Amino acid sequence: MTFNKIITSPANDEIKSLARLLDHARERRKQQKLVLEGFHLLQAALDAGLRIDAVYVNEAAQIHPEWLALHARLQDTPSALVSTSILAKVTALASPSEVLAICGRPQGHATVAPAAVMLDDIQDPGNMGTILRCAAAANVRQVYLSKGCVDVYSPKVLRAGMGAHFALQLHEQQDLPAVLACWPGLRLATHLEGSVSLYSEDISGNVAFVFGNEGNGVSAAVLAACDRRVRIPMPGDAESLNVAMAATVCLFERVRQCETHAV
Repeated sequence: MTFNKIITSPANDEIKSLARLLDHARERRKQQKLVLEGFHLLQAALDAGLRIDAVYVNEAAQIHPEWLALHARLQDTPSALVSTSILAKVTALASPSEVLAICGRPQGHATVAPAAVMLDDIQDPGNMGTILRCAAAANVRQVYLSKGCVDVYSPKVLRAGMGAHFALQLHEQQDLPAVLACWPGLRLATHLEGSVSLYSEDISGNVAFVFGNEGNGVSAAVLAACDRRVRIPMPGDAESLNVAMAATVCLFERVRQCETHAV
């Protein structure tokens, strides 16, 4: 198999640029790029029709069957073979991925949808990725992110999302009160002091689910734009649920209700 180039120095300009994209959200936003680490994310991006700008292949994976299959789909994409030791210097992973790829940052397009997720200053990458994966699994495709959210295309969020990013319409840097003001259906915020149980609400129709910051919850301005505050019943001893777990409960309660109504 031939590569456009073989990179043997960590001082290579492309490697330096790759490292900046991996490390800095500002650089990713400035260039409107993201970095995909591993076969699974690269395949998910290709399946979603994203154009790949460049591919960097770990020398240890150049004859890996998954790379050979992906290579057939990347014939016109610039590719470089890179030593494992160099890739280890640019990634935060304990062991560098088999492949790293650069592609453009997708732009979300709002469409008419029966449900949406609105995230108010979610900061933990693992929580963000899990919520996105849950939304994709529950077929809730529209996701709005406040300006205080972690970069949704950071490497950690991409890994946690496991390809869910490319099944969703992601709207970054949003003014959530303004978005909620235009929402045509029910607007629900999860809240520990909610007066209404989630399970007493009909959430099978048009509904926006609002989930808040890990420490502070949903902000006052966003709460004011919601119709109701709902609580998830917790008969046990836990004080609260992790935000990603709360999102999972809510979104799959909607799935349950929709299936029940369809019978």
